[in-house]
Amino acid sequence: MGWTDESGLPEPWEVRISNSKNLPYYFNPDDKESRWEPPEGADADKLKMYMANHHTSGINRNIGANQEDKIRCAHLLVKHRESRRPSSWRESKITRSKDEAMSILLAHEARIRAGSDTLGDLAMAESDCSSARKRGDLGFFGKGDMQKEFEDAAFALKIGEVSHVVETASGLHLIERLE
Repeated sequence: MGWTDESGLPEPWEVRISNSKNLPYYFNPDDKESRWEPPEGADADKLKMYMANHHTSGINRNIGANQEDKIRCAHLLVKHRESRRPSSWRESKITRSKDEAMSILLAHEARIRAGSDTLGDLAMAESDCSSARKRGDLGFFGKGDMQKEFEDAAFALKIGEVSHVVETASGLHLIERLE
């Protein structure tokens, strides 16, 4: 059985960080399965070492100077029926199309850019993420903790800057870099 990397997880499994609990979990991008316990076939010793090196807070264990630098962002998520999990705290079954989700998010973006609303204010009422209750605040995260499209957009932002629409498997996002 092949392993994805030094994590000891069987392919295509990967470690991700839960937005709601800020804890690592295991995710299979092929079938979209996520779980708290390691998948069958994981190398327990390798996985233990990987988690100790990559998913404990505090010390920068990478050799490159800024590899483990963390940033803090808030986001406003609008899900659609093609989202990985088309449900949220706002609606148990999301049926809107991706185009409808885009129209909603573009309207939110226009209000933010016009200064009539903040991303945090809109997120509390409009975001399909459980982070809505925290004004969309996802807390601190580093490289490899979020979906690649989200991470790339977030790390490209300056503090106080809001992204344009970012599409991930979760849905459509506006991201604000807080720290």
